[in-house]
Amino acid sequence: MDFDLTEEQRLLKDSIDGLLTDCYDFESRKTYMKEKGGWSKAVWGKLAEQGLLGLPFAEADGGFGGGGVETMIVMEALGKALVLEPYLATVVIGGGFLRHAGTDAQKAAHVPGIVDGSKTLAFAQLEKNSRYDLFDVATTAKKKGEAYVIDGEKFVVLNGENADTLIVTARTKGNRRDTTGIGVFLVPANAKGVTKKSYPTQDGLHAADITFTGVEVGADAVLGNPDDSLALIERVVDEARVALCAEAVGLMDESLKTTVEYIKTRKQFGVAIGSFQSLQHRASDMFVAAEQARSMSMFATMAADFENAKERSNAIAAAKVQIGKSLKFVGQQSIQLHGGIGMTMEAKIGHYFKRLTMIENTFGDTDYHQRRVADAGGLV
Repeated sequence: MDFDLTEEQRLLKDSIDGLLTDCYDFESRKTYMKEKGGWSKAVWGKLAEQGLLGLPFAEADGGFGGGGVETMIVMEALGKALVLEPYLATVVIGGGFLRHAGTDAQKAAHVPGIVDGSKTLAFAQLEKNSRYDLFDVATTAKKKGEAYVIDGEKFVVLNGENADTLIVTARTKGNRRDTTGIGVFLVPANAKGVTKKSYPTQDGLHAADITFTGVEVGADAVLGNPDDSLALIERVVDEARVALCAEAVGLMDESLKTTVEYIKTRKQFGVAIGSFQSLQHRASDMFVAAEQARSMSMFATMAADFENAKERSNAIAAAKVQIGKSLKFVGQQSIQLHGGIGMTMEAKIGHYFKRLTMIENTFGDTDYHQRRVADAGGLV
């Protein structure tokens, strides 16, 4: 199989690598973390100027018609630079719901704002005690004429503080853990009855706990089938998992590079510790783990286009398992080889490890996905 990038894809890679090299060094990132919402509006504008925010949308909707490989390239680059901006929440997840289920009117209302950088989105899905089960939804959306009234609580909503529009999962019928009766709704973040409690997460991003109290939205807020949207949610979340796999590969690449540079310069007993064979072996094992993760990230990128939902889900779960194992090994070894300095806020390697750890726990940790693969009888 040919894994080489096309000329256009290489240009895309060079473009985003160049942009982030210019404006996203570690010291700049610290500055961006202090801005409202925890990310830079100026950098977001630069991503928009280069067309990166419109990458996965169809040309008819104002985008550039990119596919999974293009998203993989972008997410790897964002991982290497430890980017804080809400690309995953807005473009991958929010854009995914619009691409797969949005009406022409909904796309016209939201996609142009995403593409030009004036609008961001957030996915309000996680609930108390729901763990990683996407069908575990207690938030309700009750019919009121042609409208819906939403009540409930959502937790750890990435970009929830700054988002202009919230994409909310809510139950229109049935019991909390039923796999049917779940809808997806576009809710203005400033709608009456929406209250937020925002906070920084361990990896430097920002999230919010959001309460919906009698929030009324019209029929035009519904994405897909209001009574049976679990398959839609699973598809978009699978695409998010694939994007996270790619981001993790970028993080592991940079963690390995940073660690190798450190052991080449850190001296002990009068010599660089990188000259010790045992540490060379560790670095080699880190390289192997990162390459295994890269292979599975590529596999997951291809699997995202599988028509069979079970095959797609199983393949992506398998990729998340390998990514989880690799990132844990690479992250822990990076900290170990840096010694005490790796545990400080001043050393960027600790920030890479924190982000890797958060990725491992987003949309299902390694144990969760390993059970999914086992229950499905392994790779199909």
